Amino acid sequence: MNLPFLSREDLVVGVDIGSHAVKVCQLKRTDKAFKVINLGSAILPEGAVDDGTLDDPEVVGKIIGELFENLKIKNKKIGFSISGYSVIVKKVILAVMTEKELEEHIHSEAEQYIPFDIDDVYMDFQDLKTNRGDDDQTDVMLVAAKKEIVDEYLAMLEGLDLKPVIVDVDGFALENTHEYNYPDEKNVALVDIGASKMNINIISKGVSVVARDIVVGSRQLTEQIQSTFDIEFEEAEALKLGHIPAEEKQHQIEEIFASTCTQWVLEIKKAIDLYHLNHGDAHLDRLVLSGGGSKVSGLVEFLASETGLVVELFNPFANMAVNSNKIDPDYLNSVGPEMAIATGIAIRPSAI
Repeated sequence: MNLPFLSREDLVVGVDIGSHAVKVCQLKRTDKAFKVINLGSAILPEGAVDDGTLDDPEVVGKIIGELFENLKIKNKKIGFSISGYSVIVKKVILAVMTEKELEEHIHSEAEQYIPFDIDDVYMDFQDLKTNRGDDDQTDVMLVAAKKEIVDEYLAMLEGLDLKPVIVDVDGFALENTHEYNYPDEKNVALVDIGASKMNINIISKGVSVVARDIVVGSRQLTEQIQSTFDIEFEEAEALKLGHIPAEEKQHQIEEIFASTCTQWVLEIKKAIDLYHLNHGDAHLDRLVLSGGGSKVSGLVEFLASETGLVVELFNPFANMAVNSNKIDPDYLNSVGPEMAIATGIAIRPSAI
């Protein structure tokens, strides 16, 4: 994957539309890196976006429009990403072919790989070129997204006078940000925990080999704390993140964390076990955690003890310049983990 600053194309504004919030990131290309020039987020009403589906596009569109206006973003070219049940990411092993032959094969044989009617999806693929020497087979990453879902996003964004030119997948956007910041790290597990879903993308020798979305997220914790103590959602959220002291609630909160976070860890360990089964010779360097759910108090330490891996919070802005007079560096570090996907989209150059 070539680093985008080598291209002369304009960058898009990265827009990450989650179930809890919309995140926006705008970058500028410098001689050898990127500079953060704008970023922000806005909370969405509960139920406005569910498992990647726009349930209330009018409300979501209004919030995105206000966010762009508040941030004074003039660039209309944007990229956004999708996830959830409507997106299929599948790695298949095929005979080595030319790109044209591969395209024809994928379109003629796609129904055996995708559990949707082929006429109902947008499809893309990438030859990972994993064949070596006389090997006549290669890994191909196949992505399919339901047209109905993608078209809803396109209609909403175009209705805001925005010009969507890139549609990405959450896991690949995350991979893009990681590759920019750590170009020499070849074997890593990228885990993004949002409010209602967890994305796992394991990279081996610079190539995505395990990619999956799991319908669990940090909202589970907030709702269980809210229900247990009969408190408002905002207070439960603050307790979850450790922003207010738990005091006499500490023991029960620890029990809630242990139960729910154990489910998350089991899903992560399943993906890691699958990776080790097929790539026993490529030890994982570490696990990089991102998303709003990554900020749950004590989660980094819990994951490290359960997986035996070095676990770190992801800061997608670590190798980027910033004007500290306009954007507080402490704020940038604080919001970094939840901005990882939006940043991964913002790195991509516009092709139009």
